[in-house]
Amino acid sequence: MGLHDPVTDWATDFDHTDDAWVADPFPIWDELRETCPVAHSERYHGVWLPTRHDHIAEIAHDTERFTSRQVIVSEYRAPLDMAPQGTAPPITSDPPYHQGARRMLLPAFSPQAVAKLEPYTRQACQDLVDQLEGNDVVDAAEGYAQHIPVQVIAHMLGLPASDGDQFRGFVNVVLEGVDQKPEDREAGIVEFFRYLKDLIEDRMRNPGDDLVSYLLEVELDGEKVDPFWVTRMIGLLMIAGIDTTWSAIGASIWHLASVPGDRERLIAQPDLLPTAIEELLRSYAPVTMARLVREDIEFNGCAMKQDDFVLLPFPAANRDPAAFDRADEVIIDREVNRHAAFGLGIHRCVGSHLARMELRVALEVWLAAFPDFSLADAGAVRWSGGQVRGPRQLPLKVETRSERY
Repeated sequence: MGLHDPVTDWATDFDHTDDAWVADPFPIWDELRETCPVAHSERYHGVWLPTRHDHIAEIAHDTERFTSRQVIVSEYRAPLDMAPQGTAPPITSDPPYHQGARRMLLPAFSPQAVAKLEPYTRQACQDLVDQLEGNDVVDAAEGYAQHIPVQVIAHMLGLPASDGDQFRGFVNVVLEGVDQKPEDREAGIVEFFRYLKDLIEDRMRNPGDDLVSYLLEVELDGEKVDPFWVTRMIGLLMIAGIDTTWSAIGASIWHLASVPGDRERLIAQPDLLPTAIEELLRSYAPVTMARLVREDIEFNGCAMKQDDFVLLPFPAANRDPAAFDRADEVIIDREVNRHAAFGLGIHRCVGSHLARMELRVALEVWLAAFPDFSLADAGAVRWSGGQVRGPRQLPLKVETRSERY
């Protein structure tokens, strides 16, 4: 993808931006889980990769030895004095600060608040499929999945949906540009924070009924938080709330295009969709988080150094046969499914209710509009690199319900 040479040994020199990883990381995780459960690489100035569910869970729950002050692996490391807030609270916050910061967001992402967003989300999805109908081949990633969380987050922040192209550009810089030249990535991040700064300043002058205005007024420990703190939190919501969800939607549609039996079953049994969604989340969990080692430690025989990164591939945890029966199979009626798609430990995704609602509505609307679809060209599907995995190009042959009947 960028600066680094191709990987030749995944156990000692892995790179999560390598083309082979981007195309299909599952065989890599499976092999490492059997032969080298915790891999290491000197890339990015030192990074570790556990692949077993128990190791990933242990690190995710261990806030004493592993800090969350930076959760994206790159050539840069957030300085120690960024803790306990970190670069993008609350996901980068350590205890005890984390609990209060997370509590600020909970009302906006409660089941009740999410339910109020469902009609808007459904209409947005319907408008998108209306624009696609009439075409024999459509791109379900570029023309559908990528727009849904962009529009929902923009609606929550009181921003025009027309800013969506900018949002997608910011996502690419922050999450997919980690292996680019630092000076090139820095320019994009500066532009991102300039956008956020202008947004915060506007809401301070003109408060409204939106999430930005709410965060500027809510109190933490009896005091309003600093506007720059709100800037970083909004940055987190824009990046994490968009890329993760559009990736889950796109991966789910990719699966249903690739496995017609599952697609046909959901058409015939729509009540199965909530259960199927949990299995799709397990099987194609989009997010790999990271931690920094607080100080030199030994972890399961690995000599980890202070400020080494540790990747937490929740998708690999979800495919561990020690944790899930028939872990490498997608079983859309799987009944017991305590997956880690939304993370493990104190940083479990605060937006999980919103993500599930968007995924459910997106699939309901898509299946109603296009009950028959398949991959137009499997070789043309392109997946994202970095720590969030989902299809970025997904050309499908489609047949509308009216054409089918």
